[in-house]
Amino acid sequence: MPSQLRRAFHKSLELLARPVRRASGRGGFVVQPYRGYGSRDEVFLIGRVFRQPQFGARAREGSVLAQLIAIARRLLRWGVARGTLKVDFCGASVRVTTDRDGYFRVHLQPASPPPADRLWHEMTIALVEPAAVAAAGEIFVPPAASRYVVISDIDDTIVETGVANKARMLWNLFMRGPRSRVAFPGVAALLQALHRGVSGTETNPMLYVSRGPWSIYEILDEFFNLHAIPIGPILFLREWGLTLQSPLPRRAEGHKLALIRNMLALYRDLPFILIGDSGQRDPEIYAQIVREHPGRVLAIYIRNVSHDAARRQAIEDLALEVVASDSSLLLAADSLAMAEHAAEHGLIRPEARSVVLEERAIQEEEPAPKPTVEITGRSAAETSRAVQEGELEEALDEARGTEAAPNVAVETEDRQR
Repeated sequence: MPSQLRRAFHKSLELLARPVRRASGRGGFVVQPYRGYGSRDEVFLIGRVFRQPQFGARAREGSVLAQLIAIARRLLRWGVARGTLKVDFCGASVRVTTDRDGYFRVHLQPASPPPADRLWHEMTIALVEPAAVAAAGEIFVPPAASRYVVISDIDDTIVETGVANKARMLWNLFMRGPRSRVAFPGVAALLQALHRGVSGTETNPMLYVSRGPWSIYEILDEFFNLHAIPIGPILFLREWGLTLQSPLPRRAEGHKLALIRNMLALYRDLPFILIGDSGQRDPEIYAQIVREHPGRVLAIYIRNVSHDAARRQAIEDLALEVVASDSSLLLAADSLAMAEHAAEHGLIRPEARSVVLEERAIQEEEPAPKPTVEITGRSAAETSRAVQEGELEEALDEARGTEAAPNVAVETEDRQR
């Protein structure tokens, strides 16, 4: 076996066995918390309790055999339904119960505000029934300097299609390393710039959502670390829960919309930036968010991945909602266009554009920036009329069947700087 392939094999084993090694307790019970988020007033965290077989205890720690056994235990584990956990955070305590798949959700209000001198805070979690197992969760609480919240889709926005394909993701991670394909060249530098903000020290909350299952959490976490994507809670829309009785993934309709609504309520004093793609239902979801929360969305960035005419109406509807709420929409074929738009609107530091361009040039074979078509009027009414009269449709038509899709910005003139 070639040395690179052998290293990739060992790293894949180590990654897949990680949650089993880190969180296992007596009797095969495991408590696995995922990174949570919150404010100084309330916090949220999702985790899972499961039970796994205990064979292979004598295998030498760190050996290939021990890792293979750990992966086998992971494959054979099952969620513990109706388990009871006691959770403590900043003087507050709550008991929660697992659902039928073993997942638990923590929502509590701290008795005293989390310390302001750090961003990540420890949550003490203890399984009480049916066994005693201790674990610790991490909660991100943004500092007072934060100016906005970023919510980004993962699938086809950060990671290319195939987010649920573990074998493909592991191959990209450990055989291609930093060259493993992001969906949008330059997106890591862009997210770093948004995280830091225009001052460079804002530490704006970064929340990531996906249609994928929780079982790929560790792989995505490693992918984010590899590409220096800002760490933040990774929130999945569903547990796929595949069983012989229910062989298809459960429907996730409405889950992403509910997540974003919850975040808007939690960070009620901050505006939002929404990032997604045109291939799924991001335009419809974001249009509803803008309609329900006028004035809360600073900008929407949509990676334009679909030339399907059926998706065009959803994009036009989103554009009209954005204009009506005095927000900005950028249909982006290019991460540099996002960075330029964000810099022009005072969301990131101007010099961040060159960092995005440099990263994009490394990751993309043809680094030439694409043009931006602006659809704008002196008022919201004029801009809406331009969209309704076909200017957006015309721009999208020009891109159909080509690789040189333009970036399209929709906003009123008073939104431009």
